[in-house]
Amino acid sequence: MKDLSIVFLGTPEFAVASLEALIKAGMNVVGVVTAPDKPVGRNRELQGSAVKEYALKMGLRLLQPEKLKNETFLEELKSLEADLQIIVAFRMLPEVVWNMPRMGTFNLHGSLLPKYRGAAPINWAIMNGEVETGVTTFFLQHEIDTGPLIFQEKLAINDNDTIGSLYPKLMALGAELVVKTVEAICDGNAPSIPQDNSIPLLPAPKLFRENTEIDFEKSGIEIYNFIRGLNPVPTAWAVLDEISTKIFDVRLVEDAPSVGKGQLVIENRKLWLGTSTTAIEVLSLQLEGKRKMTSQEYISGKANKK
Repeated sequence: MKDLSIVFLGTPEFAVASLEALIKAGMNVVGVVTAPDKPVGRNRELQGSAVKEYALKMGLRLLQPEKLKNETFLEELKSLEADLQIIVAFRMLPEVVWNMPRMGTFNLHGSLLPKYRGAAPINWAIMNGEVETGVTTFFLQHEIDTGPLIFQEKLAINDNDTIGSLYPKLMALGAELVVKTVEAICDGNAPSIPQDNSIPLLPAPKLFRENTEIDFEKSGIEIYNFIRGLNPVPTAWAVLDEISTKIFDVRLVEDAPSVGKGQLVIENRKLWLGTSTTAIEVLSLQLEGKRKMTSQEYISGKANKK
């Protein structure tokens, strides 16, 4: 197994755990492909991805193509003579790339496929109130996230889980599954199970400002799930008292006061957000142009202005 040549493709922190697991398992990672450096911050300084930082730290061969069909990149990738390619949180690959290794290419996805195909599966599972999610490895084919399944591991979603708490759990679980999948492929006993497209296929599209706005026609529990699925990033938001406001930590309370939907109200030294059914207690928020604050800081600020 240690003679198997592997090329790893990934970009964010979620992918680092899998790459690290491969290295710790003594597997032969001959190359790492990640995104080009991007300008960040006010000074727009170039910064490499989390995968790049780890690859450099471990002295791994690094490729950062602007375009995946670039001939120079394809020649360099081919020269690595990979037996297997592994994708974790990377962009969509052209067939010329994923079909290159003799043993194919597999992907780690943060959901129980075929549910939540798309760019933000962990967020959407929480946002939709799921009580269970997981990770899946599957072989690539033409349409995104549709290839035959190899392995899946399930994970419960707790009532108070946020994207911030669920993400690292799935990251660690996914890293274990990647190693298990490589071992099965090497042994020649990896399953290849067609996805069941007869079940309801909930999508997981990329998150933008437009689809992270709170819809106050939804119920209290729906808005609660929506907010925690976006906490801490990219964060649910709404225009409240004519101010664009990000809502972070929230809590469902049985004896919540009556609050008009879309209204932010202070009552009994607590901050409440009204929905179409019941009010939600807000524990932290951020007004446009201000820093993130606790509800008590917000309430004190309101009191000081009187």
